[in-house]
Amino acid sequence: MKLVTTALAITLAGFSYAAQAQEITGAGSTFAAPIYGKWAEAAQGVLGVKLNYQAIGSGAGINQINNRTVDFGASDMPVAGDQLAEHKLVQFPTVIGGVVMAVNVPGIQTDQLKLTGELLADIYLGTITKWNDPRIAALNQGLTLPNLAIAPVHRADGSGTTFVFTDYLSIVNPEWKAKVGSSTSVNWPVGSGAKGSDGVAGTVKQVRGGIGYVESAYATQNKLTMTLQSNKAGSFVAASMKSYVAAAASADWSKVQNFAIDLNDQPGAESWPIESATFVLLPTNPKDPAQSGRVTSFFDWAFNHGGDIATQLLYVPLPTTVQDAIRAAWKAQLPAAKM
Repeated sequence: MKLVTTALAITLAGFSYAAQAQEITGAGSTFAAPIYGKWAEAAQGVLGVKLNYQAIGSGAGINQINNRTVDFGASDMPVAGDQLAEHKLVQFPTVIGGVVMAVNVPGIQTDQLKLTGELLADIYLGTITKWNDPRIAALNQGLTLPNLAIAPVHRADGSGTTFVFTDYLSIVNPEWKAKVGSSTSVNWPVGSGAKGSDGVAGTVKQVRGGIGYVESAYATQNKLTMTLQSNKAGSFVAASMKSYVAAAASADWSKVQNFAIDLNDQPGAESWPIESATFVLLPTNPKDPAQSGRVTSFFDWAFNHGGDIATQLLYVPLPTTVQDAIRAAWKAQLPAAKM
């Protein structure tokens, strides 16, 4: 199945609704595009709403909702409280997903190559340049690693997935934190850029020696080779629903404001180390309150009926307590939230 590219136009209404379907618009996260697409397909004939969603990256999605050119923005980087207040926005998560490392190394299959966060940082700092580097080889005794240049790939656009990945590298590698830091866009020391998660996935698949970070659905659906990653407990874990759920289960939502939780480097022997919620941004002063109500109706439907769809795409549904807190936030902050 071909994944979402730079734009996603999804019809939520069934044929019988075609005449009276109302359109809502959203833009931003490519991380979330696969699940929003599948939720949309499943909701046909139920909501009578047409969703036009552009998967243009989290940075662009934030800009579009700040400028009120869409009904909602989508970002994998939670927006700071002062920025939410300044732009009169409410923020809420929709699902949780893993960011995985995809590689194109001859002779290496999924779940064979072990990498640590420290090694990833050094690869993207340009300190490690060959796949048979002694540090990688020492961690992977028994694998035949080629004398092949590493070709790091990163996002060229403003990206919440980039924020998640660079936030993780900043947690595990002090040099990365000092020299590069974390954001939706950073000054990459080495590597080539590609637009969107689909662009990174496609580039890694085509370039011998390539390595890149993508949301798990892109890696799975493009049949990319994924690595084992070390986690906070020192265990090497595979990218799987089991490890994503384990990391999500360790999260404490009660200690964050505006749902702005950081799920990277969670404790637990089975936890996947690079993980994030993805967020929706809605105006508290929408030009058309009915549009805001249609958006919340869609996500309320997704919370109630879209959990199985999410898990099939390797996203973790939000805990029921978090869903209930989101509905309470809608009721308190939005003029026409429908539940």
